[in-house]
Amino acid sequence: MTTQPSFLCHATSLREGQALSVVVEVSGARHDILIVNRNGAIYAYVNACPHQHTPLETFPGKFFDAEGNLLVCSTHGARFDPESGLCVSGPCEGKSLTKISLTERDGGLYARL
Repeated sequence: MTTQPSFLCHATSLREGQALSVVVEVSGARHDILIVNRNGAIYAYVNACPHQHTPLETFPGKFFDAEGNLLVCSTHGARFDPESGLCVSGPCEGKSLTKISLTERDGGLYARL
């Protein structure tokens, strides 16, 4: 873990009901972060399904199911609650995405990675 928080994105770049992936490099290591804006709160997770550690999206920015309610892993169809990261169906049911703590400062979202 670094001592300085890493800038992920501007808070205004993420609309309600939207998710995006941000790749940040810290000390030579790449971190793929999934950021979700849901019901007025912003959540961040490691963008890796607990089943086989593949990124959730096949296409950039495509994280939600057709109804826009659950995050979906494109590899095997696991579905995750966007507010808790808990897998509610699929091959990793009961496991969770790895949560990342965020801070908001001067309109930016930051995480210690």
